[in-house]
Amino acid sequence: MYIIVDDRESVTNSYVGGLVREGVSSIGFSSGEFWDWLQSASESDLAAVDAFLLGDCDARGSLPRAMRKRSAAPIIAMSGQKMLKNTLELFESGVDDVVHVPIHLREILARTAAIARRRVGELPRPCETRIQVFFNGRDPEIAGHALTLPRRELRILEYMVSNHGKWITKTQIFNAVYGIFESTFDESVIESHVSKLRKKLRDRLGFDAIVARRYVGYRLNIPAGETIDVPMQELDEVGILLNRAHAAPAAYPAGN
Repeated sequence: MYIIVDDRESVTNSYVGGLVREGVSSIGFSSGEFWDWLQSASESDLAAVDAFLLGDCDARGSLPRAMRKRSAAPIIAMSGQKMLKNTLELFESGVDDVVHVPIHLREILARTAAIARRRVGELPRPCETRIQVFFNGRDPEIAGHALTLPRRELRILEYMVSNHGKWITKTQIFNAVYGIFESTFDESVIESHVSKLRKKLRDRLGFDAIVARRYVGYRLNIPAGETIDVPMQELDEVGILLNRAHAAPAAYPAGN
């Protein structure tokens, strides 16, 4: 889940709508609303945050350090001023990255993934030698060939790859996919998503990559030495990696 903090409601609505279209849950706050939420949020709610996007607000200079006290999620400042002084001030305030708007949301997703990789180290997880996930909306690859997934199944796979080998609960997955403020859907919808994803991975990998345990949750478990046999007919069908189609590569403005 991405949290956008900006005192301009039109801007937060624009980013939230764009992220939802990319299959990423998000919510927008004004700086005052966000401060109140940050002080009262539970550890489980904070753990569901993928990144904070910090826009134009009066408290932008002090919020990053307050965020860091409660969460390790990447903090990305979105600036409409391409001035060195402004950029340096934002980094000094404690943000992890500064982007200049307008910017495509896929670039923000990619930057978030890059920050997370640097924090955990560059060595690939065992599963990443079998499944390559890009964390930017692009279809994952198995044995060098694209596996086209609906956006929510892709988000679940991304979350499982990020937590490879760990047991994760249905609630954790739901929060990562739908967000902690979602009330339209029930957590049971995760069972259907995981079941479909599990079958697709099994068909492509040749073994069950997702382990399910009642009352415990799910775990992505791909042994480092496991091999993948790709059927010959599949090699003929798959030519090049195709990104998920979009009507237009829209850039999301900063509300100028």
